[in-house]
Amino acid sequence: MKKVLALVFLFQLYGPSLCQNGTRPNIVMVMSDAFDGRLTFDPGSKVVQLPYVNYLRELGTTFLNAYTNSPICCPSRAAMWSGQFVHLTQSWNNYKCLDANATTWMDLLEANGYLTKMMGKLDYTSGSHSVSNRVEAWTRDVQFLLRQEGRPVTQLAGNMSTVRVMRKDWENTDKATQWIQQTAASSHQPFALYLGLNLPHPYKTESLGPTAGGSTFLTSPYWLGKVSSELITIPKWLPMAAMHPVDYYSTFTKNCSGVFTEEEVKSIRAFYYAMCAEADAMLGQVISALRETGQLNNTVVIFTADHGELAMEHRQFYKMSMFEGSSHVPLLIMGPGLTSGLQVNQLVSLVDLYPTVLDIAGISAGGILSGHSLLPLLSKANIFSKKRHPDWVLSEYHGCNVNTSTYMLRSGRWKYIAYADGLSVPPQLFDVTLDKEELHNVVIKFPDVRAHLDKLLRSIVDYPKVSTAVHLYNKEAFGAWRHSLEGNYSQVIANLRWHVDWQKDALANERAIDKWLYGSL
Repeated sequence: MKKVLALVFLFQLYGPSLCQNGTRPNIVMVMSDAFDGRLTFDPGSKVVQLPYVNYLRELGTTFLNAYTNSPICCPSRAAMWSGQFVHLTQSWNNYKCLDANATTWMDLLEANGYLTKMMGKLDYTSGSHSVSNRVEAWTRDVQFLLRQEGRPVTQLAGNMSTVRVMRKDWENTDKATQWIQQTAASSHQPFALYLGLNLPHPYKTESLGPTAGGSTFLTSPYWLGKVSSELITIPKWLPMAAMHPVDYYSTFTKNCSGVFTEEEVKSIRAFYYAMCAEADAMLGQVISALRETGQLNNTVVIFTADHGELAMEHRQFYKMSMFEGSSHVPLLIMGPGLTSGLQVNQLVSLVDLYPTVLDIAGISAGGILSGHSLLPLLSKANIFSKKRHPDWVLSEYHGCNVNTSTYMLRSGRWKYIAYADGLSVPPQLFDVTLDKEELHNVVIKFPDVRAHLDKLLRSIVDYPKVSTAVHLYNKEAFGAWRHSLEGNYSQVIANLRWHVDWQKDALANERAIDKWLYGSL
């Protein structure tokens, strides 16, 4: 805590302007994976100690309503790096995102004289993630119900002296701080550094074999000591029979339809918060390296995440949902010339980071962008913007563990969620001001609000047309993958993550796929 207070004092003393001594500021972004944005402001911030998030909050700007543009790793990052909504780049799932040669804001910084470095988890181009992950996304329209994830569990590692649990993230954080100390500090160019963390994303459950996904919340007693267990809330759940059909599907495929004790749920949430505390320490190491090399006073620091984590809210873990735990991300920005201690209610999303970063660097953002610069909301100077930020944000999802394309529009007090073609699956409407737990779908009670928001959504994206395009892509991609396997297809598909449920009735499941792929049999 003394170290954090010292940083606060030094920044207040020496960090008064956006471009110190007339130079362009350095830019450092730390992007975590699956960090619930509600933990960065009260009351969520009270449940776990996050000293460096609090440091950014005190000396920078906190966005209270920041959202992912797609609640899954690769499409979300594709939106952040490109500044475009995922339907514009056709970033449909973790396997299909941006082309490897796509122009990012980091490319433009480099082209305009910045020394640049990207480290850690990048995950915004096509071709990555497991075979299971892509096949589950392709076959989400098939009429079967199979568990795709391991049941969420907790695992304790080490003892009270075990600080470095997520070793890969710490290795990348060490490399980032070394780059700051050895390369950036001696450069005469402004620099831009991106560090991508895996934490607090759940770990792979090794006991489930090589195809398993991430369903283990793992931490040490040291980090659990940062969590105020008495403040952990137990989320309310709707009965399975009362769930929206898409939420029911997600709960089942995420292996959360069984019985969970209150103690299990509280433990999962505690371990998740502890993992957030470890990620915060990595952010702190980067900030400390900037201070120790004399760079902090002229550096804009951005902390965010690709999406959140449900942590057993709505009887689910993981992301892939438009509920707040999954879609609400942290966004804190601190730097010279930027307002300190400011909390902004404006609805914003990750596509806004592309024009914001370029605006901070004094670079014109050309091309068609979905985002808007946030600098007018941040700067101490009175900056005029020709392009006013809209009063809505869009998020969409087309991947696995959800059986239809999903579109979320946040506007004012409302969250409107539309599905597929807008007709075959009923929409949802939540008043997030009165119903923070999102347990009361009021779409029937407020038909005029539904009509207004659906019209607004369709003016932003022709979502029935996009849903059709995704459906056709899924069929074509799955068909090509199946053809590539030739005689090994039946064996491969039976041994993906859903293998336990698949093998209960493999013949029926194969027939269901054939019916979906080729029509009525």
